[in-house]
Amino acid sequence: MISFSRKFCKHFSEVFGNPSRDARIGTVAKKRKGQYNIRKMEGVSKTMTQQEARWFLSVELLLYAAFLALDLAGVGTLWSKGLKYTAILLCFFFALSRGRNADGRLTAAALGFTLAADLFLLVLEREFLLGVCLFCAVQTLYLLRILRLQKTGPGRSLLPRCLLALGTWGLLGSLGLLEPLTAAAAFYFSQLIANALQSAALGRAYAGFTLGLWLFVCCDICVGLHNLSAFLPAVYSGGVFAFADIGMWLFYLPSQVLIALSAGKE
Repeated sequence: MISFSRKFCKHFSEVFGNPSRDARIGTVAKKRKGQYNIRKMEGVSKTMTQQEARWFLSVELLLYAAFLALDLAGVGTLWSKGLKYTAILLCFFFALSRGRNADGRLTAAALGFTLAADLFLLVLEREFLLGVCLFCAVQTLYLLRILRLQKTGPGRSLLPRCLLALGTWGLLGSLGLLEPLTAAAAFYFSQLIANALQSAALGRAYAGFTLGLWLFVCCDICVGLHNLSAFLPAVYSGGVFAFADIGMWLFYLPSQVLIALSAGKE
């Protein structure tokens, strides 16, 4: 009787299947299929991101070559400005496309303020104090980005940053050059230097961001030399001052491109 029951159960299982076993197999199969689909989607997303980056770099390189050629030839000032602003606009939209996480959104916001600052300083050539203040906001956002990536508070870096800003204000005051615009510019530049130094601790994953900040520093050194020529017209006779006129955007656009490419990496 027992033998008959076992044979009957075995035959029943072969014909109708084992529900619990089949359910487990089905669950495992669905899980594996889901994992495969996720990996497939991640691969497609990564490929699309790489393609977007290649297109972005190609267009930026064309714009870069075009406005540098115009600047070197000393012609087409309006065209040059339009190409430069378009290049920064593309940096903003590229970073915005990578704003899927907090890091991407912070970087896109910083480039948005950069775009607004360049509207006043490059395109309209007025409201210079507002433009520099917008760049101060840019550096504040980059500080927040660095602190977030380092997972630390502002405590350790706050005192050196304040001392650096106060030192530059003191230097300007001793030279009789301290006024709202120069004070804002000194604060901005001191925070840019601090960000460039502090970002080095982020490691190789954010090497592009760090390099972008240092190119930003080089750009602003050229801006300083360009403006210095207004105070020292007799000295302004070429050489490093002439290079500064070209060097501003020679360094500036690559800095913004590298920063945009670093967006949303976490």
